[in-house]
Amino acid sequence: MTRPPIRIVLADDERMVRTALRAILSAEPDLEVVGEAATGAEAVSVVREARPDVALMDVRMPGTDGIRATEQILAVLPEPPRIVVVTTFENDSYVYDALRAGAAGFLLKRADADTLVRAVRLVAHSDTLLFPSAVRALAAEHARANPAPPAWVARLTGREGEVLRLMATGLTNAEIARSMGVGPATVKTHVASVLAKTGSRDRTQAVVRAYEAGFMNGR
Repeated sequence: MTRPPIRIVLADDERMVRTALRAILSAEPDLEVVGEAATGAEAVSVVREARPDVALMDVRMPGTDGIRATEQILAVLPEPPRIVVVTTFENDSYVYDALRAGAAGFLLKRADADTLVRAVRLVAHSDTLLFPSAVRALAAEHARANPAPPAWVARLTGREGEVLRLMATGLTNAEIARSMGVGPATVKTHVASVLAKTGSRDRTQAVVRAYEAGFMNGR
C-alpha cells in the first residue's frame, strides 16, 4: 500500500530560505509542504493547525526562537511532529539545547538537496538517529565534565545499557537485534524501557541524556 505523503512545515525567518526549501521538497512526490512560518510563535500556530509529520525549524529566529518553539509544540500537541532544527553551525549551543528539548535531530543550512530530502524521510519513517556521528559529537562536546550520574543510570539493566550504546551509533532496531542476537520485538521492548527510564521522547534525547550523565564514558 502506498504511504501518504510526508507533510512538512517550514519555519525560517528568511523568505529566500523557505522558498528554496519548498522548491526542493515539493519536487519529491512523497513530500508535501503544508505550511510556512517566519517566527517561532508562527511556527507553533502553523504546526497546531496543519498537523505536519515533520517540522524544519530554524534554531535562531526573532522573538520566540526555535528552541522555545520546539518546547511549546512538544508540550501542547498530543501527537507532535518530528522536529529537525536547521542551523548554520553544527556545534551551535542552540542546537544542543534544541536536542535536549526534544528535537529529533539537526540539519546544516549548507546541506545539499539529496541530504535534505533523505533527512526528512529518515526522521518521518525510520527508527534510527539522524546523522548519529554529528549528534554524538555535539552531545560529547556539551556534556558536563564528571557529572554525578542521575538515578536512571543505576536502574538500567545490562541489556538496556547495551541497547542505549548501540542506539547512539545510529543502528535501527533490526540492526541492534542482529548485533545482540535477539529478536526485534525484544529490542523494541528494551528501547521503550530506555526511553521511559531516561525520561526521553525519542532516541536522540536519550543519547544526549546518556552523554550528560557520563554513561557513554563507562559510568
